[in-house]
Amino acid sequence: MSTLDVARADLALVVLYLNKAEARDKICRAIQYGSKYLSNGEPGTAQNVDKSTSLARKVFRLFKFVNDLHALISPTPAGTPLPLVLLGKSKNALLSTFLFLDQIVWLGRTGIYKNKEQADVIGRISLFCWMGSSICTTLVELGELGRLSASMKKIEKHLKKDDKYQNEEYRAKLKKSNERSLALIKAGMDIVVAVGLLQLAPKKVNPRVTGAFGFVSSLISCYQLLPSPPKSKAS
Repeated sequence: MSTLDVARADLALVVLYLNKAEARDKICRAIQYGSKYLSNGEPGTAQNVDKSTSLARKVFRLFKFVNDLHALISPTPAGTPLPLVLLGKSKNALLSTFLFLDQIVWLGRTGIYKNKEQADVIGRISLFCWMGSSICTTLVELGELGRLSASMKKIEKHLKKDDKYQNEEYRAKLKKSNERSLALIKAGMDIVVAVGLLQLAPKKVNPRVTGAFGFVSSLISCYQLLPSPPKSKAS
């Protein structure tokens, strides 16, 4: 491939990535929390960027609660333990509630919904829902990682002295384990962000800490949404 062909392929991946509404939302989220870190809660340009980006993101999420509502009523994969099923469904229910209530918060911030005090209460409830969904996600990922670890050990026993990394099934499970480990780290960070936004521990989780954790969590989300590069054809 020529340099121009490589550039075209790379740009095609960038276009594919930016065409995702979810990817644009996470990029805005990184800007939002990066600004929160820089402002440290003090008035100024960084805080203005934080607030304006936060409001813009709410438009991206309009009617997004339907996604988790659909996941809530969808069947779970066969063989999933009941505790993990219940945690997964709880996560979907809490996240769907958060996204639905967040629309009312947006209506309040734009002035369409006039009752500011009630909008603030709804906003706080929505953040508790998001924190709850992040806790459920953390527990689900821990449980799934335990299941993956057990199945990988079984494969290792069958392979004996053979190179486990040459086994396709083992490599697939290892990749899944890495993905879930990353999701676990992100969920843990989101819990800290929720604690900061709710001001449950203002001395320990101040705006700078909230911004730092939110920024890293956003970068992880951006990475998770990266499209897979096309496989090169054998000549």
